[in-house]
Amino acid sequence: MSNNFVRGLCLAAVLFAHSLAHAALRLDEPIPVGPQVKVGKLANGLTYYIQRNARPERKLELRLVVKAGSILEDEDQRGLAHFVEHMAFNGSTHFRKHELVSYLQSIGVGFGADLNAYTSFDETVYILPIPTDQPRNVAKAFQVLEDWAHGVRFEDAAIEKERAIVLEELRLGKGASDRMGKQIYPKIFNGSRYAERLPIGREEVLRDFKPEALRRFYRDWYRPDLMAVVVVGDIEPDRAEKFIKTHFARLKNPAKPRPREYAAIPARQDTEALVVLDHEASGNSVLIRYPLRPVSEAGTIRAYRDDLVQALFGAMLNQRLSELAQQPEAPYLGASSALGKLTPRYHSYNASAALGPRGAAPAIAALVQENERARQHGFGLHELERAKKNLMRTYEQAWNERAKSDSATYAAEYIRNFLQHEAIPGIDLEYRYVQELVPGITLDELNDYARRTIPADSGKLVLYTGVDKPGAPSGEQLLAALAEAERQPVLPHDDKAVAARLMDKPPKPGSIVAERHDKALGLTHLSLSNGVKVILKPTDFRNDQVMLSAARFGGQSLFGDQDILNARFANAIVASMGVKDFSPLDMRKILAGKAAGVTVGLGSYTDVVAGASGASDVETMLQLLWLKFAGVRRDEDLFRTYVGKQAELARNQDGQPGKRFGDAVVSALYNGHPRAPRSLQADEYGKIDLDRSIDIFRQRFSSAKDLSFIVVGSFDPEAIKPLLATYLGSLPTPDIPVAFRDVGLRPVTGVVKREVRSGTEPKSTISLNFTGQAPFSEAEQLRLSALVEVLNLRLIEVLREKMAMIYGGGASGALSKIPYGNYSIGISLPTGPEHVDKVIEATFAEIRRLQEQGPEASDLDKVKTNWIQNHRRSLRENGYWVAHLQSSLTEGLDPASILDVEKQVQALNAQDLQAAARRYLDTGNYVQVVLNPEKPAAARVATTGEGN
Repeated sequence: MSNNFVRGLCLAAVLFAHSLAHAALRLDEPIPVGPQVKVGKLANGLTYYIQRNARPERKLELRLVVKAGSILEDEDQRGLAHFVEHMAFNGSTHFRKHELVSYLQSIGVGFGADLNAYTSFDETVYILPIPTDQPRNVAKAFQVLEDWAHGVRFEDAAIEKERAIVLEELRLGKGASDRMGKQIYPKIFNGSRYAERLPIGREEVLRDFKPEALRRFYRDWYRPDLMAVVVVGDIEPDRAEKFIKTHFARLKNPAKPRPREYAAIPARQDTEALVVLDHEASGNSVLIRYPLRPVSEAGTIRAYRDDLVQALFGAMLNQRLSELAQQPEAPYLGASSALGKLTPRYHSYNASAALGPRGAAPAIAALVQENERARQHGFGLHELERAKKNLMRTYEQAWNERAKSDSATYAAEYIRNFLQHEAIPGIDLEYRYVQELVPGITLDELNDYARRTIPADSGKLVLYTGVDKPGAPSGEQLLAALAEAERQPVLPHDDKAVAARLMDKPPKPGSIVAERHDKALGLTHLSLSNGVKVILKPTDFRNDQVMLSAARFGGQSLFGDQDILNARFANAIVASMGVKDFSPLDMRKILAGKAAGVTVGLGSYTDVVAGASGASDVETMLQLLWLKFAGVRRDEDLFRTYVGKQAELARNQDGQPGKRFGDAVVSALYNGHPRAPRSLQADEYGKIDLDRSIDIFRQRFSSAKDLSFIVVGSFDPEAIKPLLATYLGSLPTPDIPVAFRDVGLRPVTGVVKREVRSGTEPKSTISLNFTGQAPFSEAEQLRLSALVEVLNLRLIEVLREKMAMIYGGGASGALSKIPYGNYSIGISLPTGPEHVDKVIEATFAEIRRLQEQGPEASDLDKVKTNWIQNHRRSLRENGYWVAHLQSSLTEGLDPASILDVEKQVQALNAQDLQAAARRYLDTGNYVQVVLNPEKPAAARVATTGEGN
């Protein structure tokens, strides 16, 4: 990197803005399509977007976008828009069933992680990332897109097999949210077609539909005039355009196309309330939805300016709501209020809150009164200036990263342009708009916007959702609370002034006493006068990103079992109270326009520090870090607020099958050990002692002894050194213990089997955990990880594609060195109660197969190819380097091993994984926990309190 990089970047921004200043913006002009993208349309109506982008290298992001979703389904097709998406991977003109996924995996494209698709109300989108190393892969990828567009086969046998998989997906989604949603959607969508066309569909239709209904949906709606192809990445635009014309110009529209209409949503006239309760709900909430309005897509610079006004308004109002959540006896756990889209063509003003122990009435009062406060009295000048700073810094970062943004980000933008007509002028022009428009937005204008936007008197829907237990409000009570809140007078907002900066002056600096360089890895090692060490790696991966990390041994392990709650929550409690003399709300105000943050805390066996900032905000990040070591702000009110929120969340989760299941797995694995990573009961939060938590935090973070800070990103080493000497070199380093203590937490041995009965839906989950002692090494860690990835391929192939008994699920695993050499492999498989025994049997059959025969060469090759591609891409990510350098320090490994990853991966062979399967998948030592539904299986959902 060149010297003075940050200064040069800022100067470039100034010069860029100055060069455009002479051309004043004309608000009624349409927003042009930016020069970064080529937008075209074929004679058959298909739209295409092409952009060459170098990040990540040797990668191409392809999308097929279809303006057809579940809203277009006929009565006998409810769920078939989504089913068509499934069938696109099950055989087409040029790819037999399973051949497509297998081929893409063989070139490094992971199914689910990379290759994917989704279906919504109004669209279906296919996602295909392709490595561009081999030209034939790019050509074949366009053939895949063409097959999806008009070549899906829909063979009867494949439909029947996929039917079972889609039904498993539907089963996976069952539960409180699904049950409650069926009561809520008719009100949310005002009785429109949207309430009847959820993308997952109806179970009876999915079980019994005729294949012709599926083919009819495909014929009617998969047509070029409703399609777009998006191509972003490492490809010449002319070559991409040629591929598009070759593969899509010959597509034809039906002779008599069905009209593509968008469902209308009727306007709400009256105010009404709805209460929906479920014993398995995850929490209580209230929503006030104001009348819907059609979205006006003007596409002009004036409309863009209106969007900026809306963004500023939302930021200021939600800042006020956040302040209320921090108060003692807060009216809610969290809240938001803003204008938002319900569908691409309708938006409404909404206010919502997650409820605390005080219930719905205080939350409704706070939401209504804060809306009225903004509508009647507007905002203050300081609020607006802070919101402007934050907004402009966001766009500045985007502009700084314009040459380093990922292709997938651009692809998503072009999808929104096709579906929602979002403007795509490009970041150069957007940055100019923001620089010229935002300073001119006045307080009077914002306050006028608030008066016009927040409805004063209109029909509303007041929706309460929550846990089915005594104390829930009725609909009449909600309406009464709303009416009372609307009658109350409101005073102007009191925006208290805060300090303009974090620190009045820098601390007395330390010095750099030693420096050495690692040219192979591009590292600079610094030793500071207080004993703190720093590792610098300047990069050009991003233009406006700096990341920081540090860790040392100690953490919660140094405190006894009687202190485990205080130690475990010390981080969150201290963070909830602010920094130095500033509350969290003060900090938001002081940091307006800054991109910087730092967290510190106690892990199980380590003390950890993590930070991130923009290139121009490094000093702010270092000041935040310094203040974390300087002391703790004690605030009993904020402590009680934090603990109260956590207790309320725990109470609300008591009835969830997932929580009970997770607790049962931990209990079975660790036999009730006090250090086991379990969730807490609500009453346990009352046992946390504020002063003891602060004391524990201060014991670990009053000293920076033995910390080595890793700094990676867009900085000039010479420019950053004085900052490091000032803020890191002046940290206190008194003597403290810097070794972890083995607390004796060990998983059980032998075979342990348990069953949990929870939940009313016919759904089960199988958890298998293999654990034990094992010596740690990087090579062995790689073998275990490869074993897990191959096992995942086999589980999906057998349990999903062959047996059709799961939709998702899989294995994960790790080899650890701390506090002792140990391994863990966990397998989670959601399925139906009737399939549990078969799924377990098939899983162990695959384990035995790996142990006796080893992996198939093709499976291992897929894993290796995917890993190598991901590694090459990750080498251009700051976070990857931070994580690698940190783990190298913690585990005492050679950081240069990052340069040999490809060689290590290529050296993996079937014998390695077979040996790993025998070693780590020990069928004489595992814990099996199965979640089954309660008996009898009868869902309990209540809809009460409808009122007008």
